Amino acid sequence: MSAAVSRPGRVEAGPPSDGRPRHRGAKLTAYLALTKPRVIELLLVTTAPVMILAARGIPDLGLVLATLVGGAMSAGSANAFNQYLDRDIDRLMHRTGRRPLVTGEISDRGALVFAWALGVVSIVWLGLLANWLAAALSLAAILVYVFVYTLWLKRRTEQNIIWGGIAGCFPVLIGWAAVTGSLDWAPFILFAVVFLWTPPHYWPLSMKYRDDYDRASVPMLAVVRGGSVVGLQTVLYAWATVAASLLLIPIAPMGVLYGLAAALSGTWFVVEAHRLYAASVAGREVKPMRVFHASITYLTLLFVAVGVDPLLYLPIPL
Repeated sequence: MSAAVSRPGRVEAGPPSDGRPRHRGAKLTAYLALTKPRVIELLLVTTAPVMILAARGIPDLGLVLATLVGGAMSAGSANAFNQYLDRDIDRLMHRTGRRPLVTGEISDRGALVFAWALGVVSIVWLGLLANWLAAALSLAAILVYVFVYTLWLKRRTEQNIIWGGIAGCFPVLIGWAAVTGSLDWAPFILFAVVFLWTPPHYWPLSMKYRDDYDRASVPMLAVVRGGSVVGLQTVLYAWATVAASLLLIPIAPMGVLYGLAAALSGTWFVVEAHRLYAASVAGREVKPMRVFHASITYLTLLFVAVGVDPLLYLPIPL
């Protein structure tokens, strides 16, 4: 669902080199690859903790499972639509050259039918097993990722990942809505955290694969600007992300565990961003994947704290 959350170096299964037909298990693996499961993992990491925060305790486990399954299907649908629409540029990029539509494991028609079916099932699933607000938010996430990011922004502007990344922010709203049937300030603060986190997560990855994006004529920031600009923007957004995360303390309110996790992991994230910027300005070898991996660890630790803190609530004196 999110263009902002990705894992490099994943080689997706391709057809056998001897041209023999694929067995059924391999076909299922190809359809699974169409959903970008590694992207879904991190989306779900942001959903379950928010449900605990919304319930101020352990929510109904059946509801949690239903929401996670529905969210996974929804994100898988958006990712399948993305791969269908981007199959032309995926053929030009090394990091996407083994995707199932590129290798021919799945037909274009098969991918499109799969994307539609998974999307419809996910919306109905969430509507019936959670509530229709959660289902509507899930539909909105699919539409943003497919129409705003993939079809409109991705090939047109360096701002693509900023606004297109909104799709990846919806799981926190979906999780909260599934528990409460409404929305509040707390999930919108976490929405802002994920929104601000997405560019400094993805821009370092685009630095590493700059030649790929350039070859495909995708105007990622690393393609159209110099490394120092990317480094500076990464620093600014990292600081903004950490600042937004601290706003949750008085709004939720959150306790000592969350406060420490947000401050310490946020400091590490910001330091890595500054190292990237300093190396870019000085003309030294840059290591963008350090920031990329740090961003994933940071968000994971932050949301684990979101889920654990309500269970150990010790308020921070303000």
